[in-house]
Amino acid sequence: MTGGRNGTTIMKFILLGFSEFPKLTVVLFSAFLGIYLMTVSWNVGLITLIRMDSHLHTPMYFFLGNLALLDIGYVSATVPRMLSDFFKKQKSISFMGCAMQYFFFSSLGLTECCLLTAMAYDRYAAICNPLLYTAIVSPTFCVQMVAGSYITGLLGSFIQLCALLQLHFCGPNVINHFFCDLPQLLSLSCSDTFLFQVIMPVLTVVFGLTSTLVIMVSYGFIIATILKITSAEGRSKAFNTCASHLTTVILFFGSGVFVYMHPNLGDSLSQNKLASVLYTLIIPMINPLIYGLRNKEIKDALNRGKKRIFSWCY
Repeated sequence: MTGGRNGTTIMKFILLGFSEFPKLTVVLFSAFLGIYLMTVSWNVGLITLIRMDSHLHTPMYFFLGNLALLDIGYVSATVPRMLSDFFKKQKSISFMGCAMQYFFFSSLGLTECCLLTAMAYDRYAAICNPLLYTAIVSPTFCVQMVAGSYITGLLGSFIQLCALLQLHFCGPNVINHFFCDLPQLLSLSCSDTFLFQVIMPVLTVVFGLTSTLVIMVSYGFIIATILKITSAEGRSKAFNTCASHLTTVILFFGSGVFVYMHPNLGDSLSQNKLASVLYTLIIPMINPLIYGLRNKEIKDALNRGKKRIFSWCY
């Protein structure tokens, strides 16, 4: 199957993962396992805190809770499989398993893209129209935006899945990655990939460029409004409400652009893997820290939670 392109239909792929670093197997496994456990526990903790503290029952934290939920699913779509492959001799995955892994990974990523855009609009409404904020961003509107993000993400990924299932694989079946990502699958296909050449630019415009444009326009109005605030304390408070979201946006979109716009050739394969680790593992782990360390309301909620726990214990 791996010798060259022929008439054989490939039903399984080999995920190389990080096999080029055999001496670091235990170190990498321990590091990735620790990061995965921290990611899940920190995001679950953030969701629990938002659910339990009534002071955090606001649109911003409703979106943040959903972002934490997405991050748990996002990291769980790839990392458990990667961890299980570290000590396997045969790191094979079926074509259908590969396609479904990419479907879940893609749908969660596209949903997060839409949700970050919705969060940018929320910050715009809060800072630029504070008196009308509760009317603009009502609970019903919040649910609609979150539901729309999930539906749009699933639809965009489903379109890719249908096109992926039409591809034929007959040659090399080795994927030099730790999960089934689309660029690697397309490079192994024996079929004409013209359909993807049509689909991907459309999805890039719908999800990438549209989201970026909405976020940039929102922050353009936000910055203009902040500059009009006369007091330094007021400007600092307004900026701090956006800084965490803006940091997350830059990390998420920046790492995605590097991986999917960067030439995937030669020596860049290892760089792409490292960049993939950034957006599949590191960013979901640090998102709760980004929002927690810079957010006074989260810190206050943690202190109230500690007091409740102590009052229950004593």
